[in-house]
Amino acid sequence: MASTDTTPKATAKGDDLAGLEAGLDALDAVETHRTPVREVFTKKVVPPLLAVGLVLVVWQILVSAKVTDETKLPAPSAVWDSLSDMWLKGTLLDVIWTSVSRGLLGFLLALAIGTPLGLLVARVKFVRAAIGPILQGLQSLPSVAWVPPAVLWFGLNDAMMYTVILLGAVPSIANGLVSGIDQIPPLFLRAGRTLGATGLRGARHVVMPAALPGYLAGLKQGWAFSWRSLMAAEIIASSPDLGLGLGQLLENGRNNIDLPGVFLAIALILVVGIAIDLLIFSPVERWVLRSRGLLVRS
Repeated sequence: MASTDTTPKATAKGDDLAGLEAGLDALDAVETHRTPVREVFTKKVVPPLLAVGLVLVVWQILVSAKVTDETKLPAPSAVWDSLSDMWLKGTLLDVIWTSVSRGLLGFLLALAIGTPLGLLVARVKFVRAAIGPILQGLQSLPSVAWVPPAVLWFGLNDAMMYTVILLGAVPSIANGLVSGIDQIPPLFLRAGRTLGATGLRGARHVVMPAALPGYLAGLKQGWAFSWRSLMAAEIIASSPDLGLGLGQLLENGRNNIDLPGVFLAIALILVVGIAIDLLIFSPVERWVLRSRGLLVRS
């Protein structure tokens, strides 16, 4: 008659299997409860506000202690007065929108060019060997270097601005996509080819989704380069025909020896860059991480 194995060794093996199953079940059980508004405010809003407040306090202490002359470091109240003056004149939003609209349009153009270029470089060996190093070199080249030739090519107009933006942002977007594609497991690509996903279909349904994290990193860097390139172009090639943007506002403050205006322009450039990241790229990044099970929905 067969007997059941009830030795301690068999019991331990059963306990290990039960523990493994419980652990897998715990991994699958992702919490989907909604985080309270108070907790979100405490964790995500209060820390940056405290950091800004600390910077303002230290700034005011330096001014009050007369560590340096006010012609070199204006008081926060002087910068606020400049902001209020622009608001009352109705020019503040126009100045911001002039630069933001240029930056976003230039970034979209860079996206339309950099994405197919990145796919081509990543998937065609000859193209990668030919222009891959050039893209890497262009990404390390300061955007300000393109302003003088762009002015000579197109003059002081929007075409010059967009040229500088494209030359600064396209390499970052293309290189980000190439990096993302290089990190795709070969098994994914073989499985896609087996299922008939080749050519454009393979790029759309296999390559791009698998390379999305690296591609998104390239997009964020591309926006940073777009914004920096635009500011360099507006500062160097300022002209009444181009309208007043944030870069021109900064340059006008320097020419007029208006230090509060200079600090105001710097603050606005910084705020716009942070706002675009928080409003556009951070939500997309959270969606990508959540879709891959790397971020718990809250």
